Amino acid sequence: MATIDGTMNTIDGKWQARFMGLAKEVSTWSKDSSSQVGAVIVRPDRTICSIGFNGFPRGVEDGSDRIANRDTKLLFTIHAEMNAILSAKEPLKDYSIFVWPFQPCAHCAASIIQSGIKEVYCPFNAHLESYERWANSFKAALQMFDEAGVKVIFS
Repeated sequence: MATIDGTMNTIDGKWQARFMGLAKEVSTWSKDSSSQVGAVIVRPDRTICSIGFNGFPRGVEDGSDRIANRDTKLLFTIHAEMNAILSAKEPLKDYSIFVWPFQPCAHCAASIIQSGIKEVYCPFNAHLESYERWANSFKAALQMFDEAGVKVIFS
């Protein structure tokens, strides 16, 4: 499968499907049923380093009333990609991250780049316009990935 820049990715299709399936499963662990996102960080040898899903920080009350309040939810939620990065107990240089159900936002892209991750796998979503409020963030993320030399692989 080709990357956004046309080069070949380093993880083959069978393993991509496994890790993307795991990211999809991990996304269901989020208490926020309106936006369940999962992330899996993978070492170059195809072993799992870390996983994450979107949710409130550990120890912060995450009852349904807080999740239902959009302003509170947006202020308190840590995105799946950040949770996976923060939960990793090792340097992430040259690792890959699998994200479900759409590409990382600009803030997560910046953290992915800064962590040393070199490949981002995410599903191709032809309906990203339905996430209009995220459109500028998604576009900025792709620009940053391109400038930083991080491969984005849409599957």
